Amino acid sequence: MSEKIKILYIDDELNNLVGFKASFRLNYQILVAVNTSEAVEILTKNPDIRIIFSDQRMPDKTGVEFFEEIRSWFPHPIRILITGYSDIEDVIQAINRGHIFRYVKKPWSDSDILSAIEEAHKFYLANSMLAIKNEALQKAYDELDKFAYSVSHDIRGPLSGIMGGINVAKHLNDISDIKEMLGLMENSVKKLDAFILSMHDYYTVQRGEVRIKEINLSELINDLKELHHANLIESNVKLNVNISQIEPFWSDEIVMRLVLNNLVTNAIKYQKHDNEDKRIELNIEVGRGHATIYVRDNGIGIPENYLNEIFDLFFRASTQDVGSGFGLYNVKDALLKLNGGIKVSSVLGEGAVFEVTIPNK
Repeated sequence: MSEKIKILYIDDELNNLVGFKASFRLNYQILVAVNTSEAVEILTKNPDIRIIFSDQRMPDKTGVEFFEEIRSWFPHPIRILITGYSDIEDVIQAINRGHIFRYVKKPWSDSDILSAIEEAHKFYLANSMLAIKNEALQKAYDELDKFAYSVSHDIRGPLSGIMGGINVAKHLNDISDIKEMLGLMENSVKKLDAFILSMHDYYTVQRGEVRIKEINLSELINDLKELHHANLIESNVKLNVNISQIEPFWSDEIVMRLVLNNLVTNAIKYQKHDNEDKRIELNIEVGRGHATIYVRDNGIGIPENYLNEIFDLFFRASTQDVGSGFGLYNVKDALLKLNGGIKVSSVLGEGAVFEVTIPNK
């Protein structure tokens, strides 16, 4: 059962308050106030009030004056005035200036109030959706600004490095110097490739629709091992996997692959180069309606002051290896699509643990 719409009614006549509450309390949650000071207290304690009715003629101030006063304090509730014919000019001015949504004539009938509530609630929902869209649009603009900078830096930077290497290599004769220059160019190519793959993941998450299917975790992990096989050997890292599953798991396979691939990639990247025992532990537990994934490594770890920032777009906590700052942002964004979550804990110099939870769909 949906929660009742919360409505505030302000009137200095007690009989009107009692009558209003008696008439509409079954379908709505009615709060009443005998003066504007009490109304402000109620609004402060109840930020989820959606509609305010106020009588125009009150001892301390008029309803129009009250609505004009609170408009900046409580902008979201829809304001409706209850008034007689003698105040119509003031009411029309208030409507034109946006202080009130509409008015109800005295003496009011139940049908008048119900009609006003229905229209006001529709308007409230439309405004709420508009506010959500505006917030999403602002977020998109902010990300676009960051994206434009990143494209300039993360694409043009490696390309400039490659072109510089080519120009230098043209004048080299010593094979060792040429190999050194090729190594620098290779690093630039890796940076560019990592950025392109991250952008692909980003748009997969942003544009893709969630497609739920039963996931064969063993098959998914085998694909992951095959994907990282060469990288694990080159980096001399051991990947140990344990799957504990007591029920079938349903989710989006693309999102699962994206999450696991990014977390394992990071765990490989940020190992300690001089460590002879580099390890990654990947544990997956499925049961009680959700999957929990733990990715543990004994790498360089993450500074404590960066733990709250590593999921931000383009943020990088280390420059040890190539990266674009997309990976963990993509992981968190992808998990939001599945109502999942991710937490991280780390000790600098000892490694990090990422814990992912995904509801079983």
